[in-house]
Amino acid sequence: MMRLKRGGRRLTAAVLTGVLGAAVVSCGPRHPVAAAGGGQQAAGKVGPAKADYPRLADVPEQVEPDGTSILVGDPQAQVTVHLYEDPRCPVCKEFETSGGGPVLTKWVLRRKVKVQYTMASFLDARLGGNGSEKAVNALRAAVERRKFAEYHAVLYQSQPSEEVDGFTFARLVQLASRVEGLRSPSFDTAVKSMKYRDFVDSSEKVFAAAGHYNGHAGPGTPTAEVNGYRIPVEYSGLLYKADLFDKYLARVIGAAT
Repeated sequence: MMRLKRGGRRLTAAVLTGVLGAAVVSCGPRHPVAAAGGGQQAAGKVGPAKADYPRLADVPEQVEPDGTSILVGDPQAQVTVHLYEDPRCPVCKEFETSGGGPVLTKWVLRRKVKVQYTMASFLDARLGGNGSEKAVNALRAAVERRKFAEYHAVLYQSQPSEEVDGFTFARLVQLASRVEGLRSPSFDTAVKSMKYRDFVDSSEKVFAAAGHYNGHAGPGTPTAEVNGYRIPVEYSGLLYKADLFDKYLARVIGAAT
């Protein structure tokens, strides 16, 4: 993660309070966002300095040196969004498919934001089964073919019901067929053999150590940190309102450039 300028976290927090009124929730029943504050988007400050990535398949991705998170986007992007997610979490699906997720992808393609993913698997213990662990392992395997971002999108678009342990090996391989260039004998073997079990376990430990929510180890999912500033639970409704999340990121980008 990039080193912040002095006062960067404070500035990011100030931008948030300037955009939002009030909001709540994280991985569970949500409450709607209250009316947003006004203000113009800092569009003039966030124009692309380099050519945009044509598509998600062209975006760089890598396992971070810590060995527990995955970075997607231009490494030189001045804004880092750190996401904590679980593949089985339905609120994460809402974020990724109809909330802030598509907005985040837009800014990644414009090289303005990079995203650091910590993929948790805590819902297996709470709900039974091991679908989260299998999905996180498969996502890690996708990095080897630089297909994590595309596969991540497919998994959330096709997420089974939270109560159903639907991310089986067969289903994960089947869904991988929707990502051009992902399937291969080595990928299929990595999925079915849980090749990246150490990554799965380490990522879960990092998640569990990142905070507490609702009496459990680990923050709620999804949780987002923007340039090191964690969006508080009381404001997390921002994540599900694409227009507000877009405005927020535009202002953070404008302040950072």
